[in-house]
Amino acid sequence: MYLENLEQSIYDLITETSTNLPKDVRRAVAAAKKAENAGTRAAMSLDTITTNIQMADENVSPICQDTGLPTFKIYTPVGVNQLEIKAAIKRAIVTATTNGKLRPNAVDSLTGKNSGDNLGDGVPVIKFEQWENDTIEMKLILKGGGCENKNIQYSLPSELEGLGKAGRDLDGIRKCILHSVYQAQGQGCSAGFIGVGIGGDRSAGYELAKEQLFRSVEDVNPNPELAHLENYIVEKANTLGIGTMGFGGEATLLGCKIGVMHRIPASFFVSVAYNCWAYRRLAVNIDPSTGEIVKWHYQDGEKISFDEQNVEQETEETAKKVVELRAPISEEEIRALQVGDVVKISGMMYTGRDAIHKYLSENDAPIDLNGQIIYHCGPVVLKDENGDYQIKAAGPTTSIREEPYQGDIMKKFGIRAVMGKGGMGPKTLAALHEHGGVYLNAIGGAAQYYADCIKGVEGVDLMQFGIPEAMWHLRVEDFTAVVTMDSHGNSLHADVDKSSLEKLAQYSDRVYQS
Repeated sequence: MYLENLEQSIYDLITETSTNLPKDVRRAVAAAKKAENAGTRAAMSLDTITTNIQMADENVSPICQDTGLPTFKIYTPVGVNQLEIKAAIKRAIVTATTNGKLRPNAVDSLTGKNSGDNLGDGVPVIKFEQWENDTIEMKLILKGGGCENKNIQYSLPSELEGLGKAGRDLDGIRKCILHSVYQAQGQGCSAGFIGVGIGGDRSAGYELAKEQLFRSVEDVNPNPELAHLENYIVEKANTLGIGTMGFGGEATLLGCKIGVMHRIPASFFVSVAYNCWAYRRLAVNIDPSTGEIVKWHYQDGEKISFDEQNVEQETEETAKKVVELRAPISEEEIRALQVGDVVKISGMMYTGRDAIHKYLSENDAPIDLNGQIIYHCGPVVLKDENGDYQIKAAGPTTSIREEPYQGDIMKKFGIRAVMGKGGMGPKTLAALHEHGGVYLNAIGGAAQYYADCIKGVEGVDLMQFGIPEAMWHLRVEDFTAVVTMDSHGNSLHADVDKSSLEKLAQYSDRVYQS
């Protein structure tokens, strides 16, 4: 019974982590929503986010379709069989993947083949430590690729854009951390959280940074200098105007946790682990004799339900027109759109991520894409009892990864709109102007909100790339996004980047004196 109970306890931990945002994180999101200016794009994004949190909880489905690389940190009493725990974790991972609580994310780095069950070399990540307590403590974090790709490591001294020289001291550390928030922009699904590791070697620094993400949002650093710096970083980061999803606004950073370790004289690393608003980490204590959960962590205090109705005031920013789109879309329709317009898409759209973009750059498309919409998305997909595909989670992925391909593919196949999160770069912007196209920004992490807009799967191509990377043919209704790059050379993302860099520069002067 011990092993059966243990496997069930781990499965319950995985399910709760993927589908139910912890209380401390909910309170941080609620505070950000309260502080945001009503009627703005940022406020609209936070409304979508809170709706999505509630839907994931009610549906017991993933908050975000990118369930990341499951990472476990486990403390065991002396004498507990860690091999049994590792085997139970793998069995629970397979079951959770089969049941749609996790997306199959384990990809062979050499062949590109998806294992289909979230198991593979080094996956999941499992780290053990022994301790003198008499319970097993198991921590789990599901950190998606969008925010993982915005992790950054600095080697001091360093020259930082907007902030100048960062030396080997507390002031240099301060500059690095502020810069890490600036460089993430909206690509990591802001408003986010950061864990910071000071010192160590390159790998230990990142490990320490990620360890900080297991701290409670509301705790206080026992080191007074670091406690002050954590508060300073959150305060100043929220003056940069990056805002939720990088749309501009008041809420850019929801939490900062800093740890420190010794280093060797030649190396001085500041490592930052960025985490999106979908801050999916939980922990449990497990009875080592029965395998049953005896305590859940991060669940103290009241739980914000986000049930309240949201009444927004219309502002100049959100008074833009709402445009109904149905593919195939004409160039004339696209040229009429401008940055800030809200679109509602009904009809067909097609998913395409990294593997699809590389494939399309070298091959013909499996379907006619002229006038169509490509959605940067890797959904969670299950088959129902009739053998039909059902989309269980379907938020956008970070688009900038497709920058080398996107403009060329749009012109090659006549694609009129691409949709994802975080925006794209100058090559794509130039192609949008030349070809007549737009970039649509959906709300990152809102996997349940958007899955509800998907009314059917009409087909799928290129399944050899695995479920997340295949081209899914989706029939949608009132699928809402914002035009953030238009065919007239305008980019909200470039504008926010420029303005936030100007605001970042005001913090270049020394704050901490040697």
